[in-house]
Amino acid sequence: MSSTRCRTFRYRLHPTFRQSLALTAQLNYQRELYNAALEERIGAWKWNHRSVSYVDQCRTLTGLSDLRPEVLASGTVLCRGTLKRLDRAFAAFYRRVKSGETPGFPRFKSAQRFDSLQWEDRSGWKVKERDRRFYLLGIGEVKANYHRALRGVPKAITVKREGTKWWVSVRCVDVAAEPLEPTGREVGLDLGVTNLVATSDGELILAEHFGSRARAQLASAQRALATKQRESNRRKRQVETVARLHRKVASQRLNAAHQLSRRLVNDYDLIVLEDLKITHMVRSLKAIADPDQRGSFLPNGARAKAGLNRSIHDAGWATLTSLLSYKAESAGRMVVRVKAHHTSQRCAHCGHVEPGNRVTQAGFHCQRCGHEDHADLNAARNILRAGRARLAPASVGRN
Repeated sequence: MSSTRCRTFRYRLHPTFRQSLALTAQLNYQRELYNAALEERIGAWKWNHRSVSYVDQCRTLTGLSDLRPEVLASGTVLCRGTLKRLDRAFAAFYRRVKSGETPGFPRFKSAQRFDSLQWEDRSGWKVKERDRRFYLLGIGEVKANYHRALRGVPKAITVKREGTKWWVSVRCVDVAAEPLEPTGREVGLDLGVTNLVATSDGELILAEHFGSRARAQLASAQRALATKQRESNRRKRQVETVARLHRKVASQRLNAAHQLSRRLVNDYDLIVLEDLKITHMVRSLKAIADPDQRGSFLPNGARAKAGLNRSIHDAGWATLTSLLSYKAESAGRMVVRVKAHHTSQRCAHCGHVEPGNRVTQAGFHCQRCGHEDHADLNAARNILRAGRARLAPASVGRN
């Protein structure tokens, strides 16, 4: 059974020297447009208490062809994509304010913080599959590593610069599902720091800790960066060195998550996960003022918590769960999220819940029945049981 889905396909671009210059020039033009549009919104509210919408700013593009024709060299669709990017930033700001968070106000973009061009519809660009090229208005036909065919209907693209490399992401709709044959197997997954995944089948998958491996190299590169004079060419080169190391770690983490999520989706019909609030888990601890000494603070374990937060980020839980969800959807598998309460304290054998059941980070010993197991494996079996219990009412209702 197939259904309509949205998917993004990413390819490496290989522009010529002139095409690279043209893409870089468009980045500068669109950054200038973004900052001007942001300034217009701020000024309109500050002086006239008037809101400027995305549609209002799109209307001003008609007069831009006479004043700044170079900005429109790649078409008005690219400019509308830049204005839409700003509109999304304001929408996200207001949404987070409404939910009680404290977000930062949309800010002006420097050259180092504006690295992508967005075409929001099918005008101004074209995919040439036979030639393995992407045609971009004002840029030309750019060679690409077209390693897999697009599926569905291409709707929009984003061209992004990452260091010295260029990438294009194509967003497609009406992408048919590719269901896999049922395996009859179900699994619960417990995510951790030492063991990235523990399965209810008894498998422990160790975390790779790519960030920890590269920490010494990153520290050395950042120390070298601190010695470079600002605005110097040496500093610019060192900034790129540090950024390249971070990109390598992110790429390694993403690649490992892709391989693991594909294996799990291929092997299991039902995958049950904890519904972890990762954003809350990595919050910093609040400082505790010392009542006896002004300006001093009491120990609160902030250093240990910072190390735990770093390990959680390094594990890449959010990336793994996101990849599992979209791959399972396309393969016809089911991903269920359950509450994480007491999964590590509950005995998978008798159901007894007690904090003392978890004797160590890896050891589990039930105080009632004496059941012993690896703590992560015990939690994974509780997660699978909770997922089955959650699905049971729905299956009864269908029958």
